[in-house]
Amino acid sequence: MAVSIKSAREIELMRESCKLLADVFYNLEQAIKPGISTMEINQLGDKLIRAHGCIPNFLNYNGYPASICTSVNEEVVHGIPKKSTILKEGDIISLDAGLIYKGYHSDMARTFPVGNVSEEATLLMERTKQSFFEGVKMAKNGNHLHDISNAIAAYISQFGYGIVRDLVGHGIGTHLHEDPQVPNFAQKKRGIRLCPGMTLAVEPMINLGTGDVDWLDDDWTVASADHSISAHYENTILIMPDGEPDILTLY
Repeated sequence: MAVSIKSAREIELMRESCKLLADVFYNLEQAIKPGISTMEINQLGDKLIRAHGCIPNFLNYNGYPASICTSVNEEVVHGIPKKSTILKEGDIISLDAGLIYKGYHSDMARTFPVGNVSEEATLLMERTKQSFFEGVKMAKNGNHLHDISNAIAAYISQFGYGIVRDLVGHGIGTHLHEDPQVPNFAQKKRGIRLCPGMTLAVEPMINLGTGDVDWLDDDWTVASADHSISAHYENTILIMPDGEPDILTLY
């Protein structure tokens, strides 16, 4: 396993890449309302990324056909935008996207409500977000990678939700997916030791029901096996010399 340690210059490029992506997500959030199609969201996201002089890193990645992953309700991740998928009151939608700035990648995901949503959907989104923050409390210089995984799992387990095990977080830098993998579920092995300059995409994906998932016929969209709703929360983080990590994609 070759985990890249970023130089001071690379860290600044990563910071800018992540700052620009956070701005894209801020604007996408304003656009989410009943009646918008997932294709319109994708088109807006692509336009916003390119307006920053950046490249959408998901577009054509291993053949993925869009710039913004749009996953609605029971869809966990990698949903393909469509003109025919129209958001309605009470839906939830997970957006996952990244961009390339001067050769450096950023990656983030959020689940948003569409209008007023159920209490169980609201709690699932809030707790998925909090599980990320519980995990990154452990993302400190000298700790081990799986301290993050175990903290996420310990927090989520109290609610009886399903943690998706088929998909994990990852390192990020000059490539969208780098070593190491960052599981969101409990691990017996400790994993590598964390050190300053590591950049990781930490991304719990949590289902209301089972953690089991299916791949749909488009070979991209991942959905909960029991059709329960799913939430996704991801940020790109930087391991710091002291204290908790710097979360680069917050807005």
